[in-house]
Amino acid sequence: MGEKLKVAVVQAPTVLYDPLEAMDRVEEWARRAAGEGARLVVFPEAFIGGYPKGSTFGAVIGERSAGGREEFRRYHAAAIEIPGPFTDRLGKIASSLGQYLVIGVIERDGGTLYCSVAYLSSSGALLGKRRKLMPTAAERLVWGFGDGSTMGVHQTEIGRIGAVICWENLMPAARMAMYGQGIEIYCAPTADGRESHHATMRHIAQEGRCFVLVANQVMRVSDFPEEHPRAFGDAPDAVVSRGGSCIIGPLGEVLAGPVYDQEALLVAEIDLDDLARAKYDFDVVGHYARPDIFHLEIDWSKKPPITPPPVGVGRLLVEE
Repeated sequence: MGEKLKVAVVQAPTVLYDPLEAMDRVEEWARRAAGEGARLVVFPEAFIGGYPKGSTFGAVIGERSAGGREEFRRYHAAAIEIPGPFTDRLGKIASSLGQYLVIGVIERDGGTLYCSVAYLSSSGALLGKRRKLMPTAAERLVWGFGDGSTMGVHQTEIGRIGAVICWENLMPAARMAMYGQGIEIYCAPTADGRESHHATMRHIAQEGRCFVLVANQVMRVSDFPEEHPRAFGDAPDAVVSRGGSCIIGPLGEVLAGPVYDQEALLVAEIDLDDLARAKYDFDVVGHYARPDIFHLEIDWSKKPPITPPPVGVGRLLVEE
């Protein structure tokens, strides 16, 4: 018999521009999930660093404002490096609770920000990261593009875990890359709270014959800083991000959620034997595939903008 385990999804507000406070919220919710026996906890997209919904960053075609540049400076300062001190702390949280954590973060790499996911093991090790391949619409103003080097699925003691972020889930090739690696627990941090996104998630569970864990923030106007643009009105209780988090089984059955417009910790017990039961009649990269007709090639390599210098170049030489 396969291992049964509890998994959890966090639907909660975070703090824009304040990674320290966001880290405290991660620990708070992770402890709550531990109290429910969860071995894996998934947090929303951009939970650390924040999803700046409603911001324009002072941009119109052909012009950027001084205020927008200052807003980006603040956003850049609130991002985290992977690895770095913040992922070290996330590792300590994970190890203290014996949990795997999958957390949406804004990652800083030099002058560029990425919408990323950090994976932490139950021993506290940083398993890796995922960078969003294609920021959506105005997200491209502030986030860079990921490459294939972070598309890997991680083999763990609780199953094969990977993440696909928000509208990447609408990219058939990205999904197939995950299915081809035998993903079992498909984590989907998102900022999309529409009912149509929930339908997409149910489709993915059936298509990939995997468990799907969807995590989205629930945010109100009052959760944003005073100076944040009020694109959604001034009423403090006005909902900016609806949530819609859920846990779905490999036949598309909803195990928990979706929950809208309120904070929630969603917990479900999953049975990894259900994966084989589901693939009995449909395996998208196995007996139901037609490689004689369709074939997907993936470039898994890292794409640095500058080739690293040879060993010794740029080294400070000190005369004896």
